[in-house]
Amino acid sequence: MLSIRDNISELERLAAERDSAVDCYRETLDNVAHYAVEVDESTTAHYRRNVEAVALGLSFESLRSAASTVRALLRDYQSKAADYLKDIRDQLTSTARALEAVMESLAQTDGDSETRLRAALGGLREAAQHPAAAPIRDRLLAAVDAVGRSVEEMRRQHQAHAAQFVTEIRMLHHRIGQLESAATIDSVTQLLTRAEIEKRIRSLSPGNVHLLLLITSGIRLTEVCHNGGVAAELAGAFVRRLRNILPPNVAIGRWSTEEFVAILDAPELDVPKLARTIGEQLSGTYTCLLDGKVVRPELEVRVAVAEPAEGGPERLLALVRDYMTKAVSAPP
Repeated sequence: MLSIRDNISELERLAAERDSAVDCYRETLDNVAHYAVEVDESTTAHYRRNVEAVALGLSFESLRSAASTVRALLRDYQSKAADYLKDIRDQLTSTARALEAVMESLAQTDGDSETRLRAALGGLREAAQHPAAAPIRDRLLAAVDAVGRSVEEMRRQHQAHAAQFVTEIRMLHHRIGQLESAATIDSVTQLLTRAEIEKRIRSLSPGNVHLLLLITSGIRLTEVCHNGGVAAELAGAFVRRLRNILPPNVAIGRWSTEEFVAILDAPELDVPKLARTIGEQLSGTYTCLLDGKVVRPELEVRVAVAEPAEGGPERLLALVRDYMTKAVSAPP
């Protein structure tokens, strides 16, 4: 009897701890939703609704699946926030350039106008000294002095406005720098286009440069099974993982929907081993969002290595085109 009572007490204690863990998790999700950095109203509101929905449906059995859902929601919100910050940064850059153009125009106009006014006033002073101007000399000189004082006052006001413009331009540039640091830019839209990657390949010289030719299978299928947004998120997740494996500042281009090219200029790398690693680690299941729900599309990655050889860049480009065409038409 004592043993049964002890077991029941232990079960009650475990149940209480389990409920407490779920409550803590739910409270954490509420805070994650509430304290999200505000971007545009619709994006933030959509994110909060999705996180709150996960918190509302939370149970001890769903903790693990909720973790992947929340991770996907956070990643999606981070990507949208980065795009929002990029738009603001672009707007600030345009504003700063417009202000600088206004400053240059004002400086040039002010210099020309002041020169002409001072020359005209000098001419009037000379005319006032002429004997024929004796009857109105005092009035004429007084008027010249008044105009001169007005010109000087206008010059001081203009300098004050110019100083204010300079301060605002500096603040804009500072803000732009802050936004560039804050924005985490790592999306598939930043890849080089096919035309740009071909241009890079044409400029290669023989040496330790290698090309990684990556064929993915799953992006088009994801678009058919789900939608274009999920396919774009899958491509973006693939590129982020790829960047984490490759050395920094490697040029990556999107050859077509499911084909990518990376230019490696790192002689110390074991390129064949790197290609195998990419194929093994980047193939598999990815977590994406569809209307706030987690979907897990599959992606298979094949990697080949090419390097500049005899025949020059055009020959290399022909080899790349040939490989991409055959790889796409061949079964995985």
